[in-house]
Amino acid sequence: MLNFDFYNPTQIVFGKDRIADLSKLVPTDAKVLILVGGASAEKTGTLAEVRQALGARPHSTFSGIEPNPSFETAMQAVQQVRADGFDFLLAVGGGSVIDCAKFIAAAVLFEGDAWDILLKGGRNIKKALPFGTVLTLPATGSEMNNGSVITRRDIGAKLPFRSPHLFPKFSVLDPTKTYTLPPQQLANGVVDAFVHTVEQYLTYPVNSPVQDRFAEGLLQTLIEIGPRLLTDTEADIEPNYDDRANLMWTATLALNGLIGAGVPQDWATHMIGHELTALHNIDHARTLAIVLPAMLHERRVQKQGKLLQYGERVWGIRSGSEDERITAAIEKTRDFFERMGIATRLGAYGLGQEAIDVVVRQLEAHGMTRLSEHGDVTPQVSRRVLEAAL
Repeated sequence: MLNFDFYNPTQIVFGKDRIADLSKLVPTDAKVLILVGGASAEKTGTLAEVRQALGARPHSTFSGIEPNPSFETAMQAVQQVRADGFDFLLAVGGGSVIDCAKFIAAAVLFEGDAWDILLKGGRNIKKALPFGTVLTLPATGSEMNNGSVITRRDIGAKLPFRSPHLFPKFSVLDPTKTYTLPPQQLANGVVDAFVHTVEQYLTYPVNSPVQDRFAEGLLQTLIEIGPRLLTDTEADIEPNYDDRANLMWTATLALNGLIGAGVPQDWATHMIGHELTALHNIDHARTLAIVLPAMLHERRVQKQGKLLQYGERVWGIRSGSEDERITAAIEKTRDFFERMGIATRLGAYGLGQEAIDVVVRQLEAHGMTRLSEHGDVTPQVSRRVLEAAL
């Protein structure tokens, strides 16, 4: 196992009817700006619950945060925070709203051009406003980590950043808030959490059985509940609370730092996926489903030991040559994404060879030239991966 530091101060408040706990979680003297995406939080009554729990605390609402939140929208919120003197942020939504809250929290107190936060990956963040979250869409794990991704639409860039100043103070996780989600968003959440887990697990062995078996348990849980979640949305009955609860908690655990402690990590699939989203506005999880199977095929030699372990422990693949078992494990992964209703080929989104050239140029422009656990995913390798995903 590799050396590591593990630190996560976020308080998780989990279960039914926990939004009421905001009355105790938010400081009594706070002036709160609630951050939301579209109108769903208002329509479902979640926003009303939040406002009721805030009680007499002065608060206002900033809405319109997009999926794949934009730098431009975030800066509008920054202006509102500064103009009206808000000192606490409350993100109500999924990963996009929470990611945006992190950027706003940092940018409000940042001296200079806030775009530099993204250019330097957050290393220049010295302080941030406190914030909490109310999670309504489980997927990204942003509710319990210090990372974020922001898109700048005018230049087609989607860049990650992180800082120890950007852990949420608390996150409220009420699985019943997923009941109104459409199948597409549930499927996205399953795939997003799955790939987050894989990129901390499918690297090379470092004798870390605790992290490995924890990751394998998360993957098996997603494989088990994923198809049921889609069937659940078609039935004229109340959704299965336990499946929603397990999705919500699995997505959080997939990226709160625990399974990645002491092990090598490979975020090449994510970096390529970010470029596809920035250029073509494809849902983040769907870009991951496009890239991952092709990436695993391309790097099957470097990942041989863990791919064999993954095939056996997660998919039960025990027969055949090593090469056959690796191929079967990768194809099981692709089939799982397809069963979740998520296409795994660029062609399904109308993209061909011409799109690959642009993605590779963007990777080079953003310094994504030595990706993966070994730093061996060069632009040339990224091109081969994308061509295999046509």
